Amino acid sequence: MSPVRVTSARQLVIVICVLGTIGCDHLTKHAATMTLAGSPTRSYLADTIRLGYAENAGGFLSVGASLPVVPRSAVFTIIPALILIGITAVAIRRKWGGTLALGTALFVAGAASNWIDRLARGIVVDFLNVGIGPVRTGIFNVADVAIVVGALMFVYQEFCPGTSSEGHHTRSRDDA
Repeated sequence: MSPVRVTSARQLVIVICVLGTIGCDHLTKHAATMTLAGSPTRSYLADTIRLGYAENAGGFLSVGASLPVVPRSAVFTIIPALILIGITAVAIRRKWGGTLALGTALFVAGAASNWIDRLARGIVVDFLNVGIGPVRTGIFNVADVAIVVGALMFVYQEFCPGTSSEGHHTRSRDDA
């Protein structure tokens, strides 16, 4: 396969990943709004998974939700937009591939999906909570999962020895 076709195929996978993540996130938020809003929290798998509707005007764990509207809008719409544009520009300019590109795509897709909600509605719908007994996560959504998985993939790729930006193992001096 020619390098142009490989690059085009990789770019297509990234675009599908981004659009699929945003689509799944918005679909699940719509489903949560239609089925969970105004009803009690539902518990599954011996209370390991809880589904409950929540509107989050802030960021992670509702940080900043109590800010006045104008500063909150700046903090949660303008600043994230600039950061997402910057991350995307760096990934494109440096021609990130493999795990690094996929992790970045998931991170950007999740953040962009929540950003779209904040821009359109001023809030983000959260509906998932997992845990065992008293040890529980905060309430989150599919976009948040994409952000965390993407960030973990990025960190793994950047800090685990023996991997390149293309996701292939490289030889270290110890392997020689």
